[in-house]
Amino acid sequence: MPFIKLTKIERKRFVQLIICVGFAVAAWLFMALNNKYVYTARTQLVYINEPQKKAFKPLQPDAVNLQVEGTGWQLLFSRLRINPQSITVSLEKLNNRNYILFSEQLFQVNKQLETSQKIISVKPDTLYFDFSKRTSKRVKVKLLSKLSFIKQYGLSSQTRLTPSYVNISGPFEELVKINEWYTDTLKLTDLQNSTSTRIALKQNSSNNISIYPSSVGVRVKVDEFTEKTVLVPLRVINNNDFYDIKLYPKKIAVTFMVALSSYQEVDEDFIEAVVDINEWKILGHHKLTVKIKRFPDYCKLVKVVPNKINFIIEK
Repeated sequence: MPFIKLTKIERKRFVQLIICVGFAVAAWLFMALNNKYVYTARTQLVYINEPQKKAFKPLQPDAVNLQVEGTGWQLLFSRLRINPQSITVSLEKLNNRNYILFSEQLFQVNKQLETSQKIISVKPDTLYFDFSKRTSKRVKVKLLSKLSFIKQYGLSSQTRLTPSYVNISGPFEELVKINEWYTDTLKLTDLQNSTSTRIALKQNSSNNISIYPSSVGVRVKVDEFTEKTVLVPLRVINNNDFYDIKLYPKKIAVTFMVALSSYQEVDEDFIEAVVDINEWKILGHHKLTVKIKRFPDYCKLVKVVPNKINFIIEK
């Protein structure tokens, strides 16, 4: 039961009052959000015009706080969508000094923003860099890949990269930590034919390291696979006391998948199988476990029969 009874006319007037108040609040909010405000937006730095004859290392994180003048709408959504997500900074001045002033580049930086935004200042305003002698190094390229094949197909040989080495240059203390350089991930699906393509090298996390070339050629050799079994002789390892050891059997059957193009080529000479006498001498085992020490990378091992070997030691 309502506390206050309103007539039909009074209820109508009350609804009209609420609507008017709502419109007034909406108009005030709209006007307020259209006004200019100063807010902080954190953004990443992208360096351009790097010194060619100097190696440098930033002495601060590659991120700064922008003091941005914008509308209330931009302030409202600044935490949801920081625009720009990155800004470019010219390092041309590093040819003559070891620091960069944002105040000198504020005009160019503002050109990268939306027209309704304006950077008032940047914190920190000064970026400092450490310089060292620039050197170069040749490192091996490592391919990252995610390959899938149609059934019965696979890699028939090791994937070939051209070139297989790249030149990197930068500060000596940075290069000494790098012994290889990875590519972007090569993704190929449902392969049944050989293919050639190019793949970019991963972007360097440090701006002061240069890579040449920036991409390499990739040759992926694909073939149909079939099953093959060969008899492989066993070799005893760790027989330091020169026991006279008899193995039963002396050979094992190794079954593997091999590309049709390599079927005749791959035989027992490509595979090395051993048993370790320390299994008996140290662990007291009555059978020795077969271990495959050498096996072609482009073949797929299926099974080894038998995988446990009887033995007799003659004294």
